[in-house]
Amino acid sequence: MKQEMLVIDNLHVQTGDVKILNGLDLRVNSGEVHAIMGPNGSGKSTLAKVIAGHTAYTITQGSIKFQGQDITDLDPDLRAHLGIFLGFQYPVEVPGVTNTDFLRLAYNSRQKFRSLPELDPLSFFEFLSSRLNIIGMDSKFLNRNVNEGFSGGEKKKNEVLQMAVLQPFLSILDEMDSGLDIDALKTISYGINQLLEGQQSLVLITHYQRLLDYISPSFVHIMHEGKIKLTGDASLAYELEKKGYELLDTKL
Repeated sequence: MKQEMLVIDNLHVQTGDVKILNGLDLRVNSGEVHAIMGPNGSGKSTLAKVIAGHTAYTITQGSIKFQGQDITDLDPDLRAHLGIFLGFQYPVEVPGVTNTDFLRLAYNSRQKFRSLPELDPLSFFEFLSSRLNIIGMDSKFLNRNVNEGFSGGEKKKNEVLQMAVLQPFLSILDEMDSGLDIDALKTISYGINQLLEGQQSLVLITHYQRLLDYISPSFVHIMHEGKIKLTGDASLAYELEKKGYELLDTKL
């Protein structure tokens, strides 16, 4: 039976004096894949960051609930411990910190929060190796500093590796397909599909329908002016691909 994973009601968000989200509503149930599309400046990336708790944005009205808990004012690290993961559009480099150390500290921090056993370096490496196989990532990247000198595709694959290790209940991937060639897109999509098991939910933010050829959405939403204006099934993305955002004029 599906349960409510994420419930956003009448969300208003601004940064400084600039209003970005204007009464947005969204409901994501367990096991669902939601694709969010929309023109530049519609608030898609802001929505992703606000769900994760980015401090640059101020919620002036509305609420965000995750698995029944109000997280509207919760710190980002607590949201991550509860099981929310954000894959960035532009992953940052972290000089001086290897991928292995970063992932083990993140994993054990989450385990400690949930009062679950932590893994020593050897046990964690065995676990990490199994995660690498899921997404087809070379083990040589484990000893490199986080994203340092990585190509665009390697950075995106590294984001999916983090998702594989942390095993979140809700993953939000912000334009995971941007800058990827078709082979990299297929590989990363395959890895993401392998990670979606049972009750896990996924929110995909994308400009292009092509990603949805590989990751099938339960629902497609079109954002405009800080709100979700249209919702449909996968066919809505194809319609948008053909007609562009003039589709909003004919549907509203």
